[in-house]
Amino acid sequence: MTDTQPVLKVSNVETYYGPILAIRGVSFEVPKGGIVTILGANGAGKSTVLKTICGVMDPQKGNVVFEGREIRGVDPDKVMRLGVSHVPEGREVFPFLSVRENLRMGAYTRRDPDGVAQDLDAVFGYFPVLRERADQRAGSLSGGEQQMLSISRALMARPRLMLLDEPSLGLSPKLVKDIFDIVQRINRELGVTILLVEQNANMALRAADYGYIMEGGKVALDGTAESLMNNEDVKEFYLGGAHGERRSFKNLKSFKRRKRWL
Repeated sequence: MTDTQPVLKVSNVETYYGPILAIRGVSFEVPKGGIVTILGANGAGKSTVLKTICGVMDPQKGNVVFEGREIRGVDPDKVMRLGVSHVPEGREVFPFLSVRENLRMGAYTRRDPDGVAQDLDAVFGYFPVLRERADQRAGSLSGGEQQMLSISRALMARPRLMLLDEPSLGLSPKLVKDIFDIVQRINRELGVTILLVEQNANMALRAADYGYIMEGGKVALDGTAESLMNNEDVKEFYLGGAHGERRSFKNLKSFKRRKRWL
C-alpha cells in the first residue's frame, strides 16, 4: 500500500561527469511505500540518478526533495542519516572485514545497541546464509552472497528509502529471483520504499508498481509497471523473448524512431 505523498521528488535535475552532461532535466516521483524502477541501457544515466540522490554527485541544476526536505548537495553521510540507503552497483563490500563487521558498518551512525542487535538478527532471517558466513571475510563470498550482504548492510541503517543499483548484475537466474523476492518482502514487511535501477526489465517490472525508462540521460517513457509490460515497443526492445528472457539493448536507434510518445 502506497501513500499519496511522494517520499522522493526529483525535479529537472542535471548532473555532469566532468564536461559531460550525464542526466538531462530528469524528473520523477517515488510514492511512500512503493517500488519504482528506472530502466535503460548502459550509459542511459540510471546510476548517475541514484548517485545524485544520495549525495555522491552534486547536480548543477534541479531539486531533490526527500520527505519534504531539499537534499540537493547534502553530504552522503547526512543523506544516509536522514533515512536514505544506497546499495551501489558492484556491491562494494569491505572485503577484509567479516560479514558481521560489514553489517555493523551499516549501523555505524546508530546509538541503539539493542536495536542494532535486533536488526542484525532480522537481516539474518532474510538471508540465512549470512548467518552461516557471519565470521567469514566478505571478500570470500560468492557474488550472490555479496549482493545479499550489500542489501543487508543498507538495511542496518534502518532506511525509509533504499536505492538499489543493478542488484541482478552477474547473478544466476535463480539468485536473481531470490534477490527480487527478498526485495519485495523488505518493501512489504518493513515498509521500506524502493527505488530500483535495473537492466533486467522483466524482473524489475514484475516487482515494481511504476517504472521510468531512460535514454541518453533523459526520461523517455514512464507508466505503471503493468502498462509498460503491455506496451508493444517495450515488450520488443526491453522484455524480449517468448519466455521473457532479457534482451540486449541493441537497435535503440530503431526504437527511438518508433517512439511516438516523445
